[in-house]
Amino acid sequence: MTIRLLLADDQALIRTALCALLDLEEDFEVVAAVGRGDEIVDAAREHRPDVALLDIEMPGLDGLTAAAVLAAQLPHCRVVILTTFGRAGYLRRAMEAGAVGFVVKDAPAEALADAIRRVMNGERVVDPALAAATLAAGDSPLTARERDVLNVTRSGASVAEIAARLYLSEGTVRNYLSAAIAKTGTGNRMAALRVADERGWL
Repeated sequence: MTIRLLLADDQALIRTALCALLDLEEDFEVVAAVGRGDEIVDAAREHRPDVALLDIEMPGLDGLTAAAVLAAQLPHCRVVILTTFGRAGYLRRAMEAGAVGFVVKDAPAEALADAIRRVMNGERVVDPALAAATLAAGDSPLTARERDVLNVTRSGASVAEIAARLYLSEGTVRNYLSAAIAKTGTGNRMAALRVADERGWL
C-alpha cells in the first residue's frame, strides 16, 4: 500500500529536501507540498493525503491551527507535526489539535519514515524525552486574557495601545501583564513573552 503524503513547510529548501527524501521510500508518495499554512486544507481536500506533515510556524496559518481544522474536516488524514521546535508546550497543543505524531527536524530520516508508518497503523508517535518534559511542565498557567495581552505585546504596543486593541482599561492590561510576568518568573513583559513562547503557551 502506498502512503500518500502532504508536506507543509515555509522554507523552500527544507520542503524540497524532505520531498526528495520521502520519495525515496518505496511505499511513500508525496502528493502535495505547500509553503503556507493557509494552503494546507485546500491541498488536503484536493489530493486526499493519508498523512500530513506540518511545520508549526508558517505564514497565513500556523501548523497547530491547520492540524485542528484537518482533524475536524478531514479526519481520515493523520497529522504529524514536523518542527524545529521541540518544546513541551507545543507538543501539548499539537495533541489537543488532533495531531497523532510530533517529530523534530533533527531526527534521523529513518525515524521520520518509521513515524509515518506507525501513525498509519493507528499509533501515536512522540519523542519519549519530549513527552516526559511535557508531563513535567504541566499545563500553561496563563489565562486566555493573559495570553491575549502577551500576544499583542509582541508588536511592541504600549499599554494604552494594548488596552485599545483588546477593549480593556489600561489598569486591567497592567494587571494582566503583572500576572503574566509573575507566572513566567521574569522581570518584564518582553521577557514574559519570550518565556511563554519558548514553552508553547501562546
